[in-house]
Amino acid sequence: MKLGTILHNGRRELVAALAEDKVVLLRSLLDEAGLGQAGQSLNDFIEAGDAALAAARIILSRPDLPEGSVLSAADLDWLAPQPRPSKILGVAFNNMGIRKAAFRDPGVPNFFLKAPSSLTGHRKPIVIRKHYGETIPELELAGIMGRRLKDATVEEARAALFGFGIINDITSHGMKFQLDSISTSRASDLLRPFHLNWRRQHGEDDRDVHYVYHARSKATDTFGPMAPWITTADEVENPNNLAVTGWFNGEVFAEDTTSNYRFKVEEVVAEASRYFTLEPGDMFCFGTSARGNEKFPHGHRSVNLHELQGEVVVEIAGLGRLCNPVVLE
Repeated sequence: MKLGTILHNGRRELVAALAEDKVVLLRSLLDEAGLGQAGQSLNDFIEAGDAALAAARIILSRPDLPEGSVLSAADLDWLAPQPRPSKILGVAFNNMGIRKAAFRDPGVPNFFLKAPSSLTGHRKPIVIRKHYGETIPELELAGIMGRRLKDATVEEARAALFGFGIINDITSHGMKFQLDSISTSRASDLLRPFHLNWRRQHGEDDRDVHYVYHARSKATDTFGPMAPWITTADEVENPNNLAVTGWFNGEVFAEDTTSNYRFKVEEVVAEASRYFTLEPGDMFCFGTSARGNEKFPHGHRSVNLHELQGEVVVEIAGLGRLCNPVVLE
């Protein structure tokens, strides 16, 4: 089943895919089935559990859907399919093609938080302002939690995922290293081994400690475009082996697969649950797809949205396609 969120007649509506070109409004139909709250949002649908999934499947199989409940997918105002997660956890350097350049691999996922307010929908503009500096797309598999999770095993983590989608984790390197970073020199009596052992040290007098806080660089408005659908986990046989392709103005700039993740989907979720209580509806961005080609040798890192205007397209096999225009403001 594929579930999405649209803006329809001035309010958010939960929809399900009926066919490639049609969707069903679920609110009133789930209400008729005695699950009215489940149709209010994706969060409410997830909270309703198996009963909501079963009711939605019955709705989608009905030959007599009421007039007005079926809409053309081509005419919709798409929002992020999960517009209100309590948190979005991203994983930096989870692609083995780029992680191999690391000075030291910590052996665990490198997490950062992305603001829910950065989310936007299919066909909505990615807005790049002049002072953002170099800004790149990152083609990523998104995962949505289906239940509350804490201190989970890998097996429990995989079972707790409600579904999967597509997110473009827009990242501004310009803001990351100019506005979200700071370097300080520590006095010798305040310096500890952990301040330096993760990076290359340049001589005994090198007491510089570097701090990077992913805030503006990852969480600015429009930096989280999502494709229309969340595909339920039962329809995704192996999220760790999905083809990912990116286009800019019709030209392929990245072709990769989630099998290149350093940490599998379930490993990421299990590790996160050691530190964060994961709530139903919480979202993961599992890592970028980085393999480029002759024209774009560094894949997504060869596409500087700060200098280019056009359309970014992301496709993940079985999950759909995301298209967004880039607007230079």
